[in-house]
Amino acid sequence: MTYSGAVKVGGPADVHELADLMISKVAVGDMNNNAYLLRCRATGEQLLIDAAAEPETLLSLIGGDGIASVVTTHRHGDHWGALQAVVDATGARTYAGALDAEGIPVPTDVLVADGDTVTVGRVSLTARHLVGHTPGSIALVYDDPHGHPHVFTGDCLFPGGVGNTHGDASAFASLIDDVEGKLFAQLPDETWVYPGHGNDTTLGAERPHLAEWRERGW
Repeated sequence: MTYSGAVKVGGPADVHELADLMISKVAVGDMNNNAYLLRCRATGEQLLIDAAAEPETLLSLIGGDGIASVVTTHRHGDHWGALQAVVDATGARTYAGALDAEGIPVPTDVLVADGDTVTVGRVSLTARHLVGHTPGSIALVYDDPHGHPHVFTGDCLFPGGVGNTHGDASAFASLIDDVEGKLFAQLPDETWVYPGHGNDTTLGAERPHLAEWRERGW
């Protein structure tokens, strides 16, 4: 089956099969959060991005091989609601942005800064610190050596705009500056975007609208 990234709560995961990495996307919880399970094809090691809700759903997705680590993209509660249960069940090492960890009630083992590397098996992802939706939000970029990049953006970039900054003009300016400078300016149009809620997109689909987003201010 061709991967679409269109998932719904209670429905099956959608799996994006890359040469070195398998990405399984599932929707969970009352706020239709996306959680992403990354599996290194060479080693079988797994990493979960955002243990958002429904620990039983996430643990079923993870399966008997467990996970080595779980990354929380930011401090908002809908992105870590199942984190304690998943950590208790798997013993996974926890990662979060250095400036958001204090807002996550599950202890963070590894504080992540801009440019840091997060690994799953033989696959490396680069963290990008994006300020505005929260002080310490992080995105994870996988630069696939066999194809185009893939970026997990949490709530910082969606189809149609950047994340919610609740009418704070300075927070919006910071977020769109970071998203433009650290994602759009450095990655090609083919880059696949996996957001924290809803459907996927590409940087190419969103790039023509950057000026429009700036003008509207959200």
